[in-house]
Amino acid sequence: MSKKSADRHPTPHARPLPWRSEACWAKDAESVTHDLDSSAAGLTSAEAAQRQAEIARIDGRAHHAHPTAAMLARQFTSPIILLLLAAAVISFLVSDAIDGAIVIAIVVLSGLLGFWQEHRAGSAVSALMARVAVTATVHRDGQDTEVPLTEIVPGDVVELSAGSIIPADGRLLTSDQLLVDESALTGESFPVEKVASGTVPADASLAARRTAVFQGGHVVSGTARMVAVATGTRTEFGQVSKSLTTRTQASEFQQGLAGFGRMLLRIMVVLTVFILVVNTVLGRSLIESLMFALALAIGLTPQMLPAITSVSLATGARKMAERQVIVKRLSAIEDLGSVQVLCTDKTGTITQGAAQLDRAEAISTAPAEADALDADVLQLALVNAGGQRGFANPLDQAVLARGSMPEGLRVIGEVPYDFTRRRLSVAVIDAHAKPGASGVLVCKGAFDQVLSCCTNVRQDGHDVALDTVREPLQRRFEQLSSDGYRVLAIATGVVHTSGDDDQPAAELSVADEQGLTLRGLLCFHDPVKDDVLEDITGLHALGVTVKVITGDNRFAAGKVARDLGLDAADVVTGPQLEKVDDGALQALVQRASVFAEVEPTHKARIVTALRAGTDDTGQHTAVAFLGDGINDAPALHAADVGISVDTAHEVARDAAAVVLLDKSLGVILDGVRLGRETFANTLKYVRVTTSASFGNMISMAFASLFLPFLPMLPRQVLVLNFLTDLPSMAIASDRVDDELVERPGRWRIGSIRTFMIVFGVLSALFDIITFGVLMLGFGTDDTMFRSAWFIESTLTELAVLFSMRTARPILRSRPGRGLLVLSLVVAVITLALPYSPVAGLLGIDDVPWPILGALVVITVVYVAANELLKRRFILRQK
Repeated sequence: MSKKSADRHPTPHARPLPWRSEACWAKDAESVTHDLDSSAAGLTSAEAAQRQAEIARIDGRAHHAHPTAAMLARQFTSPIILLLLAAAVISFLVSDAIDGAIVIAIVVLSGLLGFWQEHRAGSAVSALMARVAVTATVHRDGQDTEVPLTEIVPGDVVELSAGSIIPADGRLLTSDQLLVDESALTGESFPVEKVASGTVPADASLAARRTAVFQGGHVVSGTARMVAVATGTRTEFGQVSKSLTTRTQASEFQQGLAGFGRMLLRIMVVLTVFILVVNTVLGRSLIESLMFALALAIGLTPQMLPAITSVSLATGARKMAERQVIVKRLSAIEDLGSVQVLCTDKTGTITQGAAQLDRAEAISTAPAEADALDADVLQLALVNAGGQRGFANPLDQAVLARGSMPEGLRVIGEVPYDFTRRRLSVAVIDAHAKPGASGVLVCKGAFDQVLSCCTNVRQDGHDVALDTVREPLQRRFEQLSSDGYRVLAIATGVVHTSGDDDQPAAELSVADEQGLTLRGLLCFHDPVKDDVLEDITGLHALGVTVKVITGDNRFAAGKVARDLGLDAADVVTGPQLEKVDDGALQALVQRASVFAEVEPTHKARIVTALRAGTDDTGQHTAVAFLGDGINDAPALHAADVGISVDTAHEVARDAAAVVLLDKSLGVILDGVRLGRETFANTLKYVRVTTSASFGNMISMAFASLFLPFLPMLPRQVLVLNFLTDLPSMAIASDRVDDELVERPGRWRIGSIRTFMIVFGVLSALFDIITFGVLMLGFGTDDTMFRSAWFIESTLTELAVLFSMRTARPILRSRPGRGLLVLSLVVAVITLALPYSPVAGLLGIDDVPWPILGALVVITVVYVAANELLKRRFILRQK
């Protein structure tokens, strides 16, 4: 620690840090940094780590279970598992110690298997998410350092610029033309100006606290430096969130899982109670009957579903990462697969995203030359682009690629760009000018917005009234836009200066952008990508409709629509959207493919209206939105799947659930396919497991009524469940038939329930046939019956897995290698167990070859019947 730091901290934690803002807006910046035991130079790394540890201690996080331990504990906390373990312990103590010990061992082993799968999946996903973590720039150890937002502590000095997320509540130390969007806190849609100088009354409303910034906001334009005062739940945003105790809306995939779980719970309770009552009435051991019923309940409950889902999603996440897609929220993989409408911006996705300044036209009555670059207009553009500091953007970079800001000029003021005005003004003056001299205001922006500030036009070297040339100017603008150019206007005006010490300065405001003279037009060209048509065709083939949303004018948007083969005659503009109510908007957004001249609120409204539609299943239309700008956050939140890019502004990247490392529709196309493959594999597990387990419970209920003994011991049921769950782990990487990715995967609980009942009954029918063959045909005793049925249950569940994993005939769909290998290994283990040293512990015995032969015949016939029923079921479902 430096001497300066040591002086500042003679005794660590001599007083507690002020965890709330303590009205920092009412104090000057120096007092606030002093209260925080910090300085304008920020903290050292050691001080920051010490404060993080103190926050953890005060919050009690240091005493919470490690996430890994919590994940392990979760494998054993379901009520059914706890009841089974309790029954096993009682059995261990009062009756059958071997049975109780084996049941406990199998439950523990199953839980460890689930934990291993989830932990491996979680580690893989954490590594992927670290690649797109949102960071902030803080001053530590005397230099700028990028740290994750969660590592910022009170006393940190943070740099802010356009696009920065406000990572904590803080007091501004410096500011330059700072505009902040605080809509998440105040509901005010317009950015507010923030300043570092002065103070505000302590009782001022949040919106009036001009010297402070708050977590939940983001910088629209300008730059600043702040000292963090409150972080996490102690921020204004954190307190609001904590008091409301709200959670984000569950994704469609999560809602589907919840509905599926409720359906299974109802079925499981009825059958479990029935089997328990029957066995108890028939005079069998209460503990053994309870363990048997609970073991069957575990069989019906797809206890590996969390692990299978995690593995499936993590596998999908890794595959997506290989194809330049990083998933921040795992369930978004499934949601991406269900997408039916993709809303995307134009720049960098549809177009190449490398804008070039092709023309800088002066206003003239003579025909413009091809690729004209008027020297005066270009110089004004260079002044504006080179002098601005509030909002870096690709168009300014394209201007500066043509030259640099002229020498001998000094910037004396700026009115930063914002999304309402859609223009940017910079004031410059001769570097040697004295106070009182006049400067030049150079304004650049959207054609109509700049034109609204002008009264004159410089035409052929002379100033003429705007109204006399308005119509030809409009025609020229429309012609250039229709040719595919993005057209900006540039104008100039006069500003007066003041200042001390021979340094002229100008206090600029929006009011200075009046009475300007239009000087020329800037034409930027961003061609459509070569492969975008192929990608859109591929998305359409998957049932995904592409809609383009852009801030460009309707003429340029129409040109892009024509290039893409979309309906260019029906381009909807932002002003049109404002004139329709929500009901009419739903019909409008369904019809239109291109939206132009839109503002941030329009984007979110379009997405919301699209989601209000329904598909043939009665579920809402699943919508994805791709955006990378500061103003895209509302739409990213409104969509089912928010998609951004790694080069996007922090606000957009933080709001998105999916981040692209390559801004391309082709990457999204791959993501949709992988999402559908992941969903299809998850659904395979659900269907196979529930139908087989449901069939087992029906046959067990039947057997309980007619057999003089339990058809299977609890330990055997659990071993059977454990063995058949092993191949299920490989379902996550199973091959998926092409037809399963041709349409969005949606949760259809009714269809799953019907599937479970139909194929469960078929499974139960063959179980009952097996009972008859074993009891009537071979006259088996209880041990031989259980041994034979243990083998038959495992083999049929493995065999039917390969039948039910595909809608095609079983031999026309090649399974994944892992699924095939694991299934063969489990089949060999199952056949070997009756002849192994552990057979006695499991309560099974050698099975004679005639019985084995009969079991193989029953299995083959069962698979054939399953194939026939599968075809009838699929035809009926279409």
